[in-house]
Amino acid sequence: MSGGRQRLSDLAGPAGGGTELRHSDGPWTRAAGGAEALRTHMGPVTAELEAAHEGLMAGAGALAALAELGAVRDSWERRIEAARGECDSLAGKLRAVARGQGETNEAVKSAFAPMSPHGGGTR
Repeated sequence: MSGGRQRLSDLAGPAGGGTELRHSDGPWTRAAGGAEALRTHMGPVTAELEAAHEGLMAGAGALAALAELGAVRDSWERRIEAARGECDSLAGKLRAVARGQGETNEAVKSAFAPMSPHGGGTR
């Protein structure tokens, strides 16, 4: 190591030391699964809101508070659908990161293979 900077060759240790840079896609795929589970869990909420409000307007006449309640319900339904869409989008993006990291790992491994004592190339 020179000048306080570390090079990749310094990290590898002695020739043939076998140190590898690896990633795990586990955290990314678990997070994607969590986003999907949240989306699924929110699925029946709109129907539950509808069932809870069933018959409420019919027996209440023209109470202003109930009209506001309808506006609040509409707002919540829009928010729930937006959140479900975000969860769906996030799950896909998290899986894409895991795939991308795996592809990068393979590209880096292939690039260094000629320098490896086992790669058949020379230094």
